[in-house]
Amino acid sequence: MLENEKDIFNVLFASVSEGVVVVDHKQIIVLTNASAEKMFGYTKEELEGKELNILIPQKYHAGHGTHFEGFVKHQESRQMGRGRDLYGARKDGSVFPVEAGLNPLNINGQSYIMALVIDITIRKQQEEQLKILNTELENKVNERTQALSNMVSELQKVNIERDAEIKKRIEAQNEINSALKKEKELNELKTKFLSLVSHEFKTPLSGILTSAMLLGKYKQTDQQDKRDKHVKTITDKVHYLNNILNDFLSIEKLETGKINYKFNNFKLSKVVNEVVYNANMLLKEGQKINYPENIDEMSLFQDEKIVELALSNLVHNAIKYSSENTVVDIKVKQDENMTTFIISDNGIGIPLNDQKSIFNRYFRAENALLTQGTGIGLNIVKSHLENLGGSIHFVSEENKGSTFTIMLPNKATQ
Repeated sequence: MLENEKDIFNVLFASVSEGVVVVDHKQIIVLTNASAEKMFGYTKEELEGKELNILIPQKYHAGHGTHFEGFVKHQESRQMGRGRDLYGARKDGSVFPVEAGLNPLNINGQSYIMALVIDITIRKQQEEQLKILNTELENKVNERTQALSNMVSELQKVNIERDAEIKKRIEAQNEINSALKKEKELNELKTKFLSLVSHEFKTPLSGILTSAMLLGKYKQTDQQDKRDKHVKTITDKVHYLNNILNDFLSIEKLETGKINYKFNNFKLSKVVNEVVYNANMLLKEGQKINYPENIDEMSLFQDEKIVELALSNLVHNAIKYSSENTVVDIKVKQDENMTTFIISDNGIGIPLNDQKSIFNRYFRAENALLTQGTGIGLNIVKSHLENLGGSIHFVSEENKGSTFTIMLPNKATQ
C-alpha cells in the first residue's frame, strides 16, 4: 500500500472497535488496527509482514488455504466459516472463538482482503449458560409434573410456579435472540461503514493526485488561471476529506460521551449570517436562499457551534439535493421557551420507503446514492440536538422537496 493510503486506513480503523486485519493475495498481513492487535496479543510490528496463519490455530492450518483460495476466486463480501465454528490463536497460545466478515478490496490494481473480526467468547458463554438454564428449567418442570400426580390439592400452586419458570425461560431466550440480532446488525453496519468510507476517500484522493500531476505542467506566467483551478480542486477535496474525518471524530465522541458542550448567550442573526454566507458559496446557477425575517432581536443560551453545525448541515443538504433555479427557504420562530428553525427546499425529496431510516448512521436514500456523501451528517445533528433537549423532524415527498424542522430550548440545561 502507498503510505498516504495506509495513513488513511489507520485513521479509519482506529474508530472501529472490532479487529480489522488486511491481507494480500498471498495471505501476508499488510495492515491491522489496535483492536485486532489487542485481541490477538501482538504488536503491529509483530503482525504486519507475517503470514495470516499466525492468527489461526495450528490444527486449522491445513484447511484454511483451500477456503482462502475459494474466497479469492469468487471475490464477494460474506461471512467467514458459514456452518462451522471459527477460532483465533493469540500470541500466548490460547485459542478463542471468533466471528469474521470478509471483504475484497482493490487498491492501485492490487487485491487485498479485509477481515472484520469479533471475539465472541462472551456470546458462547451466554449460549452455554442458556443451555444450563434450559436443563435446569426442564428438570424443575419434570419435578413439578411428578408432584402433580401425588398432590392434586396443590395443582394451582404448581401450575403458577411452572408458568413463571416458562416465562423466565422465554425471556432469557428472547434476550439472547435480541443480542444476536443486534450483534449481526452491528457487524453489517461496520462492514457497510468501511466500504462506504473507502469509496468516499478514493474519489477525492484520485482528484487530488490528478490535479497535483497536472499542476506541474503549467509553468508559464499566462497559465496562472489553470494553476489556480487545480489548486482550488486540491483545496476543496482536502477540505471534503477533513470534514469526513471530523464527522468520524464527532461520532466517536458522541458514543463515548466525551462531548463537552460550551453554552453562551448569542444573537441568532450572528449564526444565521455565518451559515448563509458559507452556503452562498455553494449555490448552483440560479439558486437562492430566502433569509429569515425578524430575527435581529432573537437570542439563545445554547452551544453556538452546535446550532451552527445543525443549520449548516440542513442548508447545505437543501442546496446539494436541489437543482438549479430553486429556492432554499429559512424560517425562524421563537416563543418564551422554544426556538424553531424551518428549512425547506424544492429538491429531489426522500422516497417514502427510505424516510424511516434517514437519521440512521451511514444510511443514504436510494435517490441520493450518486451524490457524494457519507450518511453521517443527519445522524450527528439528531444526536447533538437530543443531547441539548431539542428535536428534529421532517416531511418530504420525492421529486417535490423536503422541509426539516428543528426545535431547541431557548435556554440549555447545564
